[in-house]
Amino acid sequence: MLTFIGKLILLFGLVILAMRCMGKTVLAQLTPPDLAAIVFLVTLSVSPIRANGIGQTIVGIITIVIMYLLFSKLSLFRRLNRMFIGHPSILIKHGKISKKDLRKTRFSLVELLSTIRAAGYPNIRDIDYVILEPNGELSILPNQSVVNLTPRHLNIETDYQGLPIAMVVEGKIQHKNLKLIQKDEKWLQEELTNQGFHQINNIFYAAVMDKDHSLIVDTGTGDQNA
Repeated sequence: MLTFIGKLILLFGLVILAMRCMGKTVLAQLTPPDLAAIVFLVTLSVSPIRANGIGQTIVGIITIVIMYLLFSKLSLFRRLNRMFIGHPSILIKHGKISKKDLRKTRFSLVELLSTIRAAGYPNIRDIDYVILEPNGELSILPNQSVVNLTPRHLNIETDYQGLPIAMVVEGKIQHKNLKLIQKDEKWLQEELTNQGFHQINNIFYAAVMDKDHSLIVDTGTGDQNA
């Protein structure tokens, strides 16, 4: 049993180390080589492990959970966080691409340009920063000159429109959400009846705005009432 646990701990740590060595692009791009590397890495790492019986299986599951929680706790420390998770990399700064960081992170220029185009910024001069996060996601911060105007930019105060809370989903009443707005099933039935809906089973979706309790009803046929 101790040998089995030792194998789990060793291989779990080696997989994390291997993923860190392959870089953040493994999680970001998932190109055919990235996907193949992950599949082979996982397959090879688990092949030496053979659980004999339900006892070893349970112990193995508990060991992996403990290892995961341990790494999660250790990653809260700054130095260990950089070791286990990594740190952000700036790929574009003030409209200029950083060749050094692209090579360092092994992020291809084609993939970078494709991603920022998909985000709606075909011109890199319109971007202040593109940051490759430790989890492989790209954070794109556009230049203020191309950001869409909002009421806040114009110093215009806006009223809170409210949040729609589902009351009926596929003909079933969402009782927890009714309690959330401090209403009951009788109130919902009356509101639906007032709008001409007598059978809840025929309602595909119904929601209530938390601000004024106005009702939105959709029968799933393309018709909506509010």
